[in-house]
Amino acid sequence: MSKMRAIDAAVLVMRREGVDVAFGIPGAAINPLYSAMKKVGGIDHVLARHVEGASHMAEGYTRTKAGNIGVCIGTSGPAGTDMVTGLYSASADSIPILCITGQAPRARMHKEDFQAVDITSIVKPVTKWATTVLEPGQVPYAFQKAFYEMRSGRPGPVLIDLPFDVQMAEIEFDIDAYEPLPVHRPAASRTQVEKALALLDQAERPLLVAGGGVINADASDKLVEFAELTGIPVVPTLMGWGTIPDDHPLMVGMVGLQTSHRYGNATMLKSDVVLGLGNRWANRHTGSVDVYTEGRRFIHVDIEPTQIGRVFTPDLGIVSDAGLALDRFLEVAREWKAAGKLKDRSAWLADCQQRKASLQRKTHFDNVPVKPQRVYQEMNQVFGKDTCYVSTIGLSQIAGAQFLHVYKPRHWINCGQAGPLGWTIPAALGVVKADPSRKVVALSGDYDFQFMIEELAVGAQFHLPYIHVVVNNSYLGLIRQAQRGFEMDYCVQLAFENLNAPELNGYGVDHVAVAQGLGCKALRVFEPAQIQPALRKAQALMDEFKVPVVVEIILERVTNISMGTEINAVNEFEDLALVGNDAPTAISLLD
Repeated sequence: MSKMRAIDAAVLVMRREGVDVAFGIPGAAINPLYSAMKKVGGIDHVLARHVEGASHMAEGYTRTKAGNIGVCIGTSGPAGTDMVTGLYSASADSIPILCITGQAPRARMHKEDFQAVDITSIVKPVTKWATTVLEPGQVPYAFQKAFYEMRSGRPGPVLIDLPFDVQMAEIEFDIDAYEPLPVHRPAASRTQVEKALALLDQAERPLLVAGGGVINADASDKLVEFAELTGIPVVPTLMGWGTIPDDHPLMVGMVGLQTSHRYGNATMLKSDVVLGLGNRWANRHTGSVDVYTEGRRFIHVDIEPTQIGRVFTPDLGIVSDAGLALDRFLEVAREWKAAGKLKDRSAWLADCQQRKASLQRKTHFDNVPVKPQRVYQEMNQVFGKDTCYVSTIGLSQIAGAQFLHVYKPRHWINCGQAGPLGWTIPAALGVVKADPSRKVVALSGDYDFQFMIEELAVGAQFHLPYIHVVVNNSYLGLIRQAQRGFEMDYCVQLAFENLNAPELNGYGVDHVAVAQGLGCKALRVFEPAQIQPALRKAQALMDEFKVPVVVEIILERVTNISMGTEINAVNEFEDLALVGNDAPTAISLLD
């Protein structure tokens, strides 16, 4: 046996569990952990500028590759409270991240000591598990349980809070005798899958809804194989976008009130039986349950038992990891295919493809200032199929999901349920840290970009290059659009005359100057014809200087992006595509 500080044992456990990168900010109460990381070695640390930023970097890191677990570290008090948004975002999207906080010594925790706060009570609603470790001998096993909780069942974040004296106390611990706990994931039974396939076989117009659970299970290839085997078209959710390539014949569009395709909503409304795999039936996907479910039956497969029936009761519920369920679906479907028991779905697929080829939104606008739709058209023309997009919330993200194309799993990285402004920059940095070879393009409106703009300095310091497209209308655009129902345009204008940048013509913050001041490169575009050259120049600057490159595009102040309150009542505010040149980068051309 070996005698060591409890915190040294914690770092050894993290290394044994596969951790080799952490994001965080040192502080007095967590300095023992930093001393242990320095002593033990093997964990590459990225110094954030804000602890919330570190938590979103950890999210981006986890979301990039199957098996990754992002780690974020902060001191006591406000560091933990700053992480709450990251924990909420991770919890909402079933993303495992490990947050570690320092804490006042045990004897002073109840004395209102400096920066002593009951962080575990604060974060319990947004974590899968949270604990303040009060006994030094429990430290390595608290970390063991943390990794078990993050990986078992529905994935999610955990927080471990470590009093200073607990970190420093000596314990007996033998890392050679340590083993990670076996992970538990529920699996569908053959009987359940046979019943599900029987329901699908009775259908005339079946659909598969692929959720984020398919990506979490690293099961996108299985999903595509099952769709191809059965001929059933696929509708990915926003969190499942990329499970099937956008140009695959069986990909028939996203459904929803905002991040949706016209053809996706139309196809959902035509369907009669829907199999949901690893999805939540989120309200911005479904709209009202009555409209979404009318005239169709549902099968729901989810890893978390309490998700079955949470939004509406399916005709058949199956508690299972999406990947393990797909293994069984493939097994039974292959047998049924060989026996001639699977229906020919070619007529239904042709019907879906006809909608995909005809129900398009227009993107080719020559207006100055630029219309946002044109930006995504130009991005489609410049960025290839291996591009990984990172985005958060707002009109920029909604329009991006309507017009951009995703071809691979984990190449649309988006915080789905929480939608915290500022998430994009740190998450993109986490993606680049996880996979330096990946071509990362982030997308923000001006307000999201301003929320955590200081994290660009992290990209400059640690050479984490990516391209950040900022569409600037100098407005809280999504909120302004929502205020139309109140007949107001109130407290959402970001425009002002910037004395130091008169060339902005009242668009306010000089994002180019700020980005350059933080050590990055930046370009600004005013006209549609300038967009492609700027994006190509950004690629060259990123390759040369190995820092983030910002491309700011000045948009028209007011654009209303397609959205509605029901999937059968989405408002189209702009002209629709009538001929191929109206939407030249659409997956299916009109002519």
